[in-house]
Amino acid sequence: MANENTVTIVGNVTEEPNLRFTGSGKPVAAFTVAANRKWDGGEATTFVRVTAWDSLGENAAESLPKGARVVVLGRLDENNYETAEGDKRSYLFITAEAIGPDLRFATAEVTKAGKKQRASSDSDNFDPFEEA
Repeated sequence: MANENTVTIVGNVTEEPNLRFTGSGKPVAAFTVAANRKWDGGEATTFVRVTAWDSLGENAAESLPKGARVVVLGRLDENNYETAEGDKRSYLFITAEAIGPDLRFATAEVTKAGKKQRASSDSDNFDPFEEA
């Protein structure tokens, strides 16, 4: 059996997705989802970074307003980097394979997207969360 790394998160988009392009022209959208958990005596919010590549990223950037309740299916990834001061840091994020509206709280009208030209498949070691 293959080692599966699949996660699902349900929550609200905290800002409109930021669509950027790698040096080779590959589109990637980055955004954060706030997932609320409630239990007897408390509640907490977890903020999860999400990336969506290629047409999924372009469609997410075009379709997801701030506050939209979404279901994100993808894999958990880690980005390691070094600060200007030489400190090693990392963060976890979800690389989305599918994104959809949470129809418990909204309705949706699905429109088939037109075909978009595909860029090369490399990610250029690109950090979509890094400030431009």
